[in-house]
Amino acid sequence: MVLVVVFGAALLVAVLLSGLAARTVLSTSFLFLVGGALVSDGFLGLIHITPDSEIVSVTADLALFAVLFTDGMHVSLPKLRAHWRNPARALGLGMPLAFVFMALVTHYLVGLDWTTSFLVGAVLAPTDPVFASAIVGRAEVPAKLRQLLNVESGINDGLALPVVLVLIAAASPTAGNADASGSTIALELGLGLALGVLLPLVVNGLVRFRFRLLGAEPKLQPLLPLATGIILYAACHLTHANPYLAAFSAGAVLAHTSPEAKASFEPLGEALAELAKFAALLVFGALLTPRLFGDLSWGGYAAVVLAIFLIRPASMLLSLLGTRISRKERLVAAWFGPKGFASVVYGLLVLQSGIPQAEEAFTLIAVCIAFSIVAHSSTDVPIARAFDVDELAGIPAGREDTQAQPQRDPSAATP
Repeated sequence: MVLVVVFGAALLVAVLLSGLAARTVLSTSFLFLVGGALVSDGFLGLIHITPDSEIVSVTADLALFAVLFTDGMHVSLPKLRAHWRNPARALGLGMPLAFVFMALVTHYLVGLDWTTSFLVGAVLAPTDPVFASAIVGRAEVPAKLRQLLNVESGINDGLALPVVLVLIAAASPTAGNADASGSTIALELGLGLALGVLLPLVVNGLVRFRFRLLGAEPKLQPLLPLATGIILYAACHLTHANPYLAAFSAGAVLAHTSPEAKASFEPLGEALAELAKFAALLVFGALLTPRLFGDLSWGGYAAVVLAIFLIRPASMLLSLLGTRISRKERLVAAWFGPKGFASVVYGLLVLQSGIPQAEEAFTLIAVCIAFSIVAHSSTDVPIARAFDVDELAGIPAGREDTQAQPQRDPSAATP
């Protein structure tokens, strides 16, 4: 119950400061992270949470699922078909480069064996939609850039999971476990994608097939996508399907097949996703004790700095070479590669796997996530303000969802 009181107090303060946070580098995410750390065993000792506590994995899992579900609704499938090359470059080239570079840094600076080093690289390679949404949701940012970051962060979690599972199996003393076989992992990914596509189609079919007794009251319409998400989450865990790929694909399909459902659910969905994010941040903050930071070597801190300030930026810039994205947009895409709840969930899998260097790997992962949350959640406002709303990536007016902003015709000034 102490945790509930702390969460309520932190939520109240966050709401009261949200207006200021929207205009400055003050971050509500940082507030919950610090709040969790202050009430943990490392400081006030009001709550007792350890990495193996079930509440850690549950809150991180729910937050990631909720944000992926709502973020999937922001993906325009027609626009994605027209502009698929940039996300494909980020996923097909940028993510593997970040994975390999992080593994090399981990091995040589932290001293972990090669398999565990590549495992750390796989855990930290995906960007997190929870914190990428801070920049993706801002109208000031060009739509092409938002599309790139949203699709990348939504899909790369599902792509990283098979690699994480295979490397855990390879690092385990019982390597060769059939549960981590390639066919099993492929089945989980395929099943997640299938559930994410089919369930919204079935629900939408029920709504559009106008039985006399079917139909939602206007005030209850926002609960229809919510019910779909709840069923999907439970179905994924019951069938061992990949819930993150399912959540993102379900959000995209639902928005494409039922725009009215998306419009009615969006305010509720955003609020629920924020609540889940704040709760998970508070719980994760409780793990950030002085002992955790003290257990990381100087080489580990150097690896964390390189992961945030060099590895992600360099990997993304290399993957975007030759594209038509402007220099400013490339730099923003390169910087905004936050680590978050996807890495928390996968890091917990590493910690609970029983591999020889599991604790050292988790310490590095946790510290990197904490530094990334602070760095990225406090820079979204300055980055958004760096863009002029009248200059949206050189895309002609009428092509994007920013038509509400009047576009000036350069020729209008010519007499």
